[in-house]
Amino acid sequence: MSQDTDKPEEAPKPKGRRFLRALLVLSLILPMLAVALAGGVYLMGKSIFVAEGPLTEPKIVWLEKGLGLNAITARLNEAGVISQPLIFRLATRLSGASASLKAGEYEFPARVSMAEIVRMLKGGKSILHRITIPEGLTTQQVMAIVKADPVLVGDLPMLPSEGVLLPETYNFTRGTTRSEIVARMQRAQTELMTGLWPNRAADLPVKTPQEALILASIVEKETGLKSERPQVAAVFVNRLRIPMRLQSDPTIVYGITLGAGPLGRPIRRSEIDRVTPYNTYQIDGLPPTPISNPGRASIEAVLNPPATKDLYFVADGTGGHAFAPSLAGHERNVREWRKIERAPKAEEPGKDKAPD
Repeated sequence: MSQDTDKPEEAPKPKGRRFLRALLVLSLILPMLAVALAGGVYLMGKSIFVAEGPLTEPKIVWLEKGLGLNAITARLNEAGVISQPLIFRLATRLSGASASLKAGEYEFPARVSMAEIVRMLKGGKSILHRITIPEGLTTQQVMAIVKADPVLVGDLPMLPSEGVLLPETYNFTRGTTRSEIVARMQRAQTELMTGLWPNRAADLPVKTPQEALILASIVEKETGLKSERPQVAAVFVNRLRIPMRLQSDPTIVYGITLGAGPLGRPIRRSEIDRVTPYNTYQIDGLPPTPISNPGRASIEAVLNPPATKDLYFVADGTGGHAFAPSLAGHERNVREWRKIERAPKAEEPGKDKAPD
């Protein structure tokens, strides 16, 4: 009896086993694909983040205090500084810089990248504005300058005392208040006097920082030449030592205007003869308060005046003064000054003479 030599057919594998194997393969491949995709997205986003931006010319953008990352991103996008707000926001947040962005007024250069924008905002490299206070102004005049500044914000503070504001150029950023800038001027004057007072000359006739400030304010108003302030200070220091009245015209003017501004006319004889707390022709010693806000040079001159015997000075026609230790010498200088005053002024170039 013959037998069938063919091998029996294998039983088909269960479908469930094939599904499990496919699932296992997918579980290995999908994470790899996800990682590759994420890496690609990251690299693309990083490339865009550091690439040149859309600005074709510099642009100033004001980011006021209190703005969060979303608001900053929206402001930059509206200004055309960035064109990919989602990438900017995500990259800034992922880098940990979102809490370090500083408010301010920024000038972004053309083609600035988002990466550079973040560095600028972290560094607070905002635009600096300036306000310059000339030496010798009264406090009312200084406050008028502060009020008129178009960048400072807020109302003026209460009027500070005369002499407590240091004339200087102050840098500030947009958003600074008028009260803040005035407070800076006061601190600067206090710090200056605190630093200079301990190094003053011995045996000065001014016994307190306030007295030094009063005398410095008079020196400031008597001459506009920085190089001449030590000589003017020496004259007044010598007079106080004798003692001899200061006889300073600017003190009379301050007694009339009380710091509102220049007198705008010559001093009258009746005003020289009138007794007021500020008329140093009529009172001994110093007036009760400064008559201006003196600068560093005048304060230094008062605290360390040169050793001279001069007691008088008068204008010399060159913008400065002629000094003298005696009344006789002073009177000679005055006569010279009168000649200069009476001399005909030189004609301005290009001007025709008036007809006879």
